[in-house]
Amino acid sequence: MVRPPLTPQERLRGELLGELLRRARGTRPMTEIAARAGLSPETLRKIETGRAPTPAFFTVAALASALGLSLDEMARAAAPREDDPRLTA
Repeated sequence: MVRPPLTPQERLRGELLGELLRRARGTRPMTEIAARAGLSPETLRKIETGRAPTPAFFTVAALASALGLSLDEMARAAAPREDDPRLTA
């Protein structure tokens, strides 16, 4: 199965999610948060850097729980604004 390319909005959503996760993690080690969420540190690293911009719902839910975030907070933070210059870059 060939996956269609991501849209600019999907790529930006992944970047915004990664930014939120890095801020929420703060100084806590990536390995600690990954273990709490049941993920490998490499998977968390890919999500935080935007290299995995469309993680599965259950992955996002596990990260929300591990970081003490609500899914609503995560959805709001990862919603691209229409005027974001990264959409036209």
